[in-house]
Amino acid sequence: MGKTVDGIKERPKWDNKIQYLLSCIGFAVGLGNVWRFPYLCQIYGGGAFLIPYLIALVFEGLPLLYLELAIGQRFRISAIGVWNSISPFLGGVGIASMAVSFLTNLYYNTILAWVLWYFFHSFQEPLPWSQCPLVDNFTAFNKECLDSTPVNYFWYRQTLNITPDIETSGSLQWTLVICLATAWCVIYICFIRGIETMGKWNVLKNPRVWLDAATQIFFSLSLAFGGLIAFSSYNPEKNNCERDAVLVGVINSITSIYAAIPIFSILGFKATNNYNSCRMSNILSLTNHLVIGDQNMTLANYKQMIEYLNSTRPNEVAEVKLRSCDLQKFLDQSVSGTGLAFIVFTEAVINMPGSQVWAVLFFVMLFSLGLSSTFGNIEGILTPIRDLKLVPTWIPSELVTAGVCLISFVVALVFTLGSGNYWLEIFNSYVGSVPLLIIAFCELIGVIYFYGMQKFSDDILFMTGKRPNIFWRVCWRFISPLYLLVVFLAYVVIQTQEHPQYPAWNPDYDHFPETEAKDYPGWVFAIIVILSVFPVISIPLVAIYRLIRCGLNRKSSKRFGTNPYINNSYDIET
Repeated sequence: MGKTVDGIKERPKWDNKIQYLLSCIGFAVGLGNVWRFPYLCQIYGGGAFLIPYLIALVFEGLPLLYLELAIGQRFRISAIGVWNSISPFLGGVGIASMAVSFLTNLYYNTILAWVLWYFFHSFQEPLPWSQCPLVDNFTAFNKECLDSTPVNYFWYRQTLNITPDIETSGSLQWTLVICLATAWCVIYICFIRGIETMGKWNVLKNPRVWLDAATQIFFSLSLAFGGLIAFSSYNPEKNNCERDAVLVGVINSITSIYAAIPIFSILGFKATNNYNSCRMSNILSLTNHLVIGDQNMTLANYKQMIEYLNSTRPNEVAEVKLRSCDLQKFLDQSVSGTGLAFIVFTEAVINMPGSQVWAVLFFVMLFSLGLSSTFGNIEGILTPIRDLKLVPTWIPSELVTAGVCLISFVVALVFTLGSGNYWLEIFNSYVGSVPLLIIAFCELIGVIYFYGMQKFSDDILFMTGKRPNIFWRVCWRFISPLYLLVVFLAYVVIQTQEHPQYPAWNPDYDHFPETEAKDYPGWVFAIIVILSVFPVISIPLVAIYRLIRCGLNRKSSKRFGTNPYINNSYDIET
């Protein structure tokens, strides 16, 4: 790798095709396949969600994946270099991808820190989330744990030590700080070796379903982050990138669907357990208050007995505060995001024989998934820094990598606060929504209308031996940009119609252990807007700067016979 020919340092290359494909698949297949995709299927009617998901995959995901792999392989430079080479006015697109990769990596590695925390506790017997702890004087169990569940208590209190709202910051959780530092050290050690190491059909009328399906494709395939462009830039010029794109996209989607099967089973198991516990609680209350024989009311005849008591002793039943037991409600309350891994799965593990072994294996798998995706995000940051010589060449690349990891670690300390989980959800919801839609739209417009469809087709012919077929050309020119534009407008309309809320874990809430829905305060909403705009603000700023610079240099360009609208910084072979 990195050999010198005629005094010019060659770009590093993958050792073999398998290494490249595994790196792309590892970047694409991440934690989102385990929790986000199954959760979206759950809340949007199960199999019904597959329709917008597969449509988004075919008409948005695969065309964009093919496009990113092709331009990276052809130009053989980072995302920033690619867009500068296509047009000086598009230089901000690469900067935007770099910014999204940086911001995403901040919270992604925090999730790895949580995984390490659970991994270290998985060797205990019994597992610490299998039972409630005693109070300080050892006379009773902890009330917050009894009111919720041992699994919820271990996650919210012993892991996060979460505050009741986002405005209460809390203190740094030093155990999480140590785990976060460990995760970044693992990333650094691995990375310094370079690229060698790395059912309800009416729900379809809801525009948010299509919005979530579209954004899930970005997360699932890691599009618009710049990492795939960086990976493909290490390919030889003669490589069938079309086959690579289809292969990576299909494997990723199959993995998502395959991972959803056991997850649905776990969600159903958890909901059924909660449903039966709710009914048993009501049976106990009715038995105590109405003097019913213990053997007269069971789970088997629960519904019939409730109907009988309501008809014969309605006033007495009304005096008993019965819980509302609805299986569908418990299914709908299944947590998403980080909670799916750290609450639902851990609850399932404690019911398995040899639970410690399964817990260790599960969190090793989660760490591996997150690690491979983090590599891609780091590559989307470091490759532009190296290619554009943003740091002096005499500084070792290991030192540059260490600097990026250290800065990321310091910024990510906010996620180890008592309110850190709320901030992580903000990053997860807003950094990866509007910015990715805008970046992907600009990528399509840049390649097809700035660079030119004909020239891009010629490049693909040069690399693969054949031109892109009619499907790819129609998607790139019409379907994909229109799809992204509609999704973006739908997202903006939805967001302007409702004030964003967040679920808060508050033991003082009347309906605890249900989470309390709270509105974001004004200053937090301002930060949300900044996080949505900041990554992509470079796109118009760079274009305006280049336009002004071209206008100022017009006279000098005429004098010296140069064209200010042509960027010759990057040359490619033809």
